[in-house]
Amino acid sequence: MSNFENAGARTPASAPPPRTWDFWETAFVILIAYGVFTLAGRWAMTIIIAAQDGVARMSPAQLRDFAAQGRWYGAGLTIASPLTIGVLWIAIRKVRRGFAEYLALNWPSTAEVMRAFAIFAGILLVESVIKWCVGDDGSALDDQRMYVVSGAGGLLIFLIGTCIAGPVMEEFLIRGFLYRGWSQSFLGPIGAIVLTAAVWAMTHTQYDVYGKLEIFGIGLALGYCRWRSNSTWLTVMMHSALNTYICFVAGPYV
Repeated sequence: MSNFENAGARTPASAPPPRTWDFWETAFVILIAYGVFTLAGRWAMTIIIAAQDGVARMSPAQLRDFAAQGRWYGAGLTIASPLTIGVLWIAIRKVRRGFAEYLALNWPSTAEVMRAFAIFAGILLVESVIKWCVGDDGSALDDQRMYVVSGAGGLLIFLIGTCIAGPVMEEFLIRGFLYRGWSQSFLGPIGAIVLTAAVWAMTHTQYDVYGKLEIFGIGLALGYCRWRSNSTWLTVMMHSALNTYICFVAGPYV
């Protein structure tokens, strides 16, 4: 081909470079993800509960108590979590980034894990002292119906939802996606740690104001671990361990 022919040939357009969602885009994606989580969880629980024997004969009050049991909550959480994470996967692929890279799914070192466990042991110790001083009975949940699991199978479903599926989903959303976008915005890492902890606390609507403050403090510690280690898997581990501890000191389960 001559030089004149080369001059007239089209050059292939270069692919747009990968980028990070900005502050408002990140917030919008998280809102969509939480919307999917809420709808999917409710639909799953509604379908599961409707399939149980004797539901049609229950009064409205009995049905509310039955639907509030922990086993159904665990099932809804387990089903809704993968769909919620799917929203993040779509958003990340839209900016041509790797899912694991964007969410910082890096395996932490042993030293980082030990440091994080020491931090959370100190937090639990301080919380225990404060609760003892104010006479708190240590109840993990305001709604005692969550402790109704109706046997070992129901307890297993509750634990899978609250100690595995829930922590993975929440950490991917908050310390993974939300922190990634906000830490690279005008907030910077410190601002992102504080604001993500506040958002995370506000999503725990089952707690009163003191419970939300406790969640906020834990969120600050999780954000610090995420920033220091660049590992969302580390925050998943800490979140899962904390929920497991809470579940086993709470109760009794019936």
